[in-house]
Amino acid sequence: GITQHIGAYQVSTKLGHKLTIVDTPGHGAFTAMRARGARAVDIVVLVVAGDDGVKPSTVEAIAHAKAANTPIIVAINKQDRVEFNANTVIQQLMGQELVPEQYGGSTAMFETSGMTGDGIEDLLEHIFLMGESELGLRAHPDGPAAGVVLEAEIQQGRGIVAHLLVQDGTLKAGDVILAGEGYGKVRQIINDRGKVLKEATPATPVSVTGLDAPPGLGQPFPVPA
Repeated sequence: GITQHIGAYQVSTKLGHKLTIVDTPGHGAFTAMRARGARAVDIVVLVVAGDDGVKPSTVEAIAHAKAANTPIIVAINKQDRVEFNANTVIQQLMGQELVPEQYGGSTAMFETSGMTGDGIEDLLEHIFLMGESELGLRAHPDGPAAGVVLEAEIQQGRGIVAHLLVQDGTLKAGDVILAGEGYGKVRQIINDRGKVLKEATPATPVSVTGLDAPPGLGQPFPVPA
């Protein structure tokens, strides 16, 4: 269902490294976030079907990532398909100025299969190492939380539900947050597995209840100190 909405979830590699994946189906979501100056992701994973090649939507996604000055890693997917042709995809991507590392460029490209899982572990480990070594990504769990709104909706029985990505500090139940038009005390924090949390540390995607109005997509949310 990732093409229907924006969501986020955490995964762990076999080496125990945690990564938070933000699903981005619609490029309109990226546009809205960029328009508000929000930086929801640190690395873009461009997924291209190896049996289908670069499409207009691929070109659009590349343009969004470049405009946000966000590094790109490519997953050439559907390696399990007979029609899979990585070389054709690579040539098309080079036409978009994405040159693979094996050709002297700076873009890491991985052949993957969502069906068999081949190549996924290598891709995830590369993302982790890139974030830690090349980009030097750091967050501070101490202090009030801050982050970005990934999605907001009204659910029957729960009221306004905001899907947030905590980027700094720690969000705790009972904290008062301000997110666009939405303001209120956090009543409940639920993670991507449906587990109720007492608090959420940096890079944790959560849904929260307690706001009095739905916040806009890409709105920053601070917990007032």
